[in-house]
Amino acid sequence: MTSYSSFISQLAPNSDRFFSLLDRFNQAKILVIGDLTLDEFLTGQVERISREAPVLILRHENTRQIPGGGANAVYNLAKLGANVKVAGLVGKDIQGEALRHIFEQAGIETKGILLDSDRPTVTKTRISGHARQSVTQQIVRVDRKSDELPDLKLQQDLAEYIYQECSNVDAVVCSDYGDGVFTPSVIKASLTHSQVIVDTQKDLNRYQGATLFTPNLPEAELAVGYSIKTPETLQQAGEDLLYLTGAKLMLITRGEEGMTGFERKGEEIVSWHIPAFNRTDVFDVTGAGDTVVAALTLGLCVGGSFWEAAILGNLAASLVVRQFGTATTSIEEMKEAFKLFLEEGI
Repeated sequence: MTSYSSFISQLAPNSDRFFSLLDRFNQAKILVIGDLTLDEFLTGQVERISREAPVLILRHENTRQIPGGGANAVYNLAKLGANVKVAGLVGKDIQGEALRHIFEQAGIETKGILLDSDRPTVTKTRISGHARQSVTQQIVRVDRKSDELPDLKLQQDLAEYIYQECSNVDAVVCSDYGDGVFTPSVIKASLTHSQVIVDTQKDLNRYQGATLFTPNLPEAELAVGYSIKTPETLQQAGEDLLYLTGAKLMLITRGEEGMTGFERKGEEIVSWHIPAFNRTDVFDVTGAGDTVVAALTLGLCVGGSFWEAAILGNLAASLVVRQFGTATTSIEEMKEAFKLFLEEGI
């Protein structure tokens, strides 16, 4: 695997190249198709134990709402400066209105967000409490979602929107969290674009012929059917995944072990490894995969090689894992972190 010293020696002479790619992120036009989720964080102070039942009574202090699931991929792209359109479904409820409002405030085109009157907006509400002089801790999470598929007409309308917009963007991102958006007709529509990046938790073969997949290690193991514990099994898994999906590119993200890319070049499969930029200040990996996909996609769209784009994805993820909850980063933060890494190796 690549050592930090040799990795830095590879990056240092090309720092201007990476800054140039970052400066061009705002030129990219991206369509994100996703299972859109609203993440709610409700916080309060513990007042006492209820007389009705042995449960805490919280005095509500604040509620924060941010994009989650596939919506987090959308939001990450927008915060990195891209011109973003989104295709997906929300319920006819206040959570759907909140998610649409967040997108519109960020300059994201929301014409492709269709209303599903039969199913709620996927919402994950985390309720946290604290005593007067204690840290805030999560007490319970409440999920709102339906296991039913969208109405057939709604599936067709969503697919039609995707067909129309594919010719107007540089890339299509499929952010599949298994919440019902990615029906066969929607997947077929998304694959009409020449550059499709897929982030899905299972059943990668449904997206046969997509350009790039970004499974994490457990997802890769699930797809190939065996454990990936050695360099040899990692290499075999990358090759098997390319064969399984018909993709040109495969990126397996491996947490603190970094990420490994596999690329078809004619009859040959070339692989390389990128160590993690940040292995110490890791507080929460929630949504980090969405951040990788966002920066990686933009790197490819503005002319970066697969290796260069993956480095930018790795860099962006190293910043959001320093924050609690789903988070985003910016071009300025990425530039500062890149400089610091080259100077100090952290």
